[in-house]
Amino acid sequence: MQRSKKDVWVGLFVVLGLLAVLFLALKSANLLQWNWQSTYSVTAKFDNIGGLKPGAAVKSAGVVVGRVAGIDFDNESFQALVKLDMQNQHPFPKDSSLKILTSGLLGEQYVGIVPGADEKNLAQGDQIGTTQSAVILENLISQFLYSKAADPAPGAAK
Repeated sequence: MQRSKKDVWVGLFVVLGLLAVLFLALKSANLLQWNWQSTYSVTAKFDNIGGLKPGAAVKSAGVVVGRVAGIDFDNESFQALVKLDMQNQHPFPKDSSLKILTSGLLGEQYVGIVPGADEKNLAQGDQIGTTQSAVILENLISQFLYSKAADPAPGAAK
């Protein structure tokens, strides 16, 4: 009887340990989010979102002020339609602008919001008009290579 009681306690601690490891893995991969703060939803259109994913952070001055709620494709404008859930405690002016930025050189992408100067704040359902698409590393490299190929060789006759 004593041995089976110890087995139950050991099994309970193993299950709790596995749940803790699963929780940490999901949290570190940004796949698990709990948000008890009230939010308002806004949308924005981008020409290219790069590797932006739902659940990515929306940051202003390095502080997380919201999350990407969803990404869709607009068949009329042929742009990516990004839905953002912004925290109510961080109101932003209506003329704020958005950029898709990268954490470090090859880190994950997030949305950066730059506040504007309008007296009215963004509200539920508003659309942010000023956006800057993601910088794609492959495009930068190809532009650099093509510009170098177009330059004449040093010392070549003109």
